[in-house]
Amino acid sequence: MKRNMRRSYIIAIAALALAACNKKQEVPSPNFGVTAVKNNGSAPASFAPGDTVNFKFTGNPNLITFYSGEVGKRYQYINRTQAAGTAQLQFSTVRASGTQTGSLSLLISTDFKGVVLKTLAGVQVRDTAATNANIAAASWTDLTAQATLSTGGTAAVPSGVIDLSTYAKTPVYIAFKYNGAVGSIQNKWTITNFAINNVLSDGTSYTVANLNSPAKAVTNYGNTSFSPGWAVSYDPAKNSNNYAWVYTDGTSLVITGSATTATASAEAWAITGPVDLTKVTPDAGVAIKAIIAQLPNYPYVYTQAGNYNAVFVATNATADASKTTVQQVPVTVK
Repeated sequence: MKRNMRRSYIIAIAALALAACNKKQEVPSPNFGVTAVKNNGSAPASFAPGDTVNFKFTGNPNLITFYSGEVGKRYQYINRTQAAGTAQLQFSTVRASGTQTGSLSLLISTDFKGVVLKTLAGVQVRDTAATNANIAAASWTDLTAQATLSTGGTAAVPSGVIDLSTYAKTPVYIAFKYNGAVGSIQNKWTITNFAINNVLSDGTSYTVANLNSPAKAVTNYGNTSFSPGWAVSYDPAKNSNNYAWVYTDGTSLVITGSATTATASAEAWAITGPVDLTKVTPDAGVAIKAIIAQLPNYPYVYTQAGNYNAVFVATNATADASKTTVQQVPVTVK
C-alpha cells in the first residue's frame, strides 16, 4: 500500500513538473522612461556640441538598444534598404603601352542574364561558353563618351561623375570592355577608385558597388553592406592570345594586351552587377544593456549641431516571448 502511494506521489510530482515546463512564462511590458539632462542634473533647452548628454532611465528592462538619431543610427531607417536618389558612377584610369585609341569602353546593361555556373565533380565552376553567350546576347549601352579617360602617362585620371539615374528603376550591370586592335602595341589599362554611389537629397551618400568582392564589406556610416563583385571573361574566338582582365579585390582591374605589334585582336570583359542603384544601407542601433546589467543612465556626446531624435528600445524577453517599449527623446545641439 505504501509502495503504491509513493509511486502515485512521484507520478503526481512529475506531472506537475511537466505542466510547469509546458507553461509559457509570462512577459511583462517594460516599465521604462527616459529623460535627457546635463551632468549636473539640469534639463536645458539645448546642448552644445561636445556636451555630454546624460540620458536618465526609470525602470529596469532586460535589454536596451540605443539609436542616437545621427546618420547611420536613426531608428526610423532600421528597415530601409532602398531610397530614391541620384546614382553616380566614378572611377580612375591609367593608359600605358601603345597609342591605340578606343580600346576601352564603359557599358551598361539592364538585360544581361549574368554569369552562368555549372557543377563538375561536385564543384561549382564558371560555364565560360554560356557566360560569353549571355554577354553577346545582352543589350549594352555605351557610356564611354560620358567619362574622361587617360590618354597616356602614369597619373590616374578621374572619370568625373557619370549620372546613372535614368537606369535606377531596374538592377543594372556595368562593364569595361577591352578591344585591342591588330597592327601595333596594344594598350595596358588600369582601373582604380571605382564606385557607384546613391546620393540622397539630404546629402547622405551610400556606396552600392565598388571594387570589393562580395565577401569584402562596404561601410556606410558605420554599417556594413556588400558590393556585387566582379566577373572577368573573354571569348577565345575573339582573343586568341587570352589577354584577360586581372582583378585585385578592392584595389584594381588591369589588362595588358600585346606588348609587341599585335597580330591578333583581343576582346575581354570585366562586369559588375546586378547593381540596385536605389540601394541604401539600413541604420543600426547599439545594444547598451543586457539582462544581468543595471543601467540607471547612459552618457552620450553629440559632436555636431543638429536636431536629433534619440530613441531607446526597451525589451523584456524570455525563451517564449518578448515585449518592447520605444521611448523617443528629442535632443537639440547648437
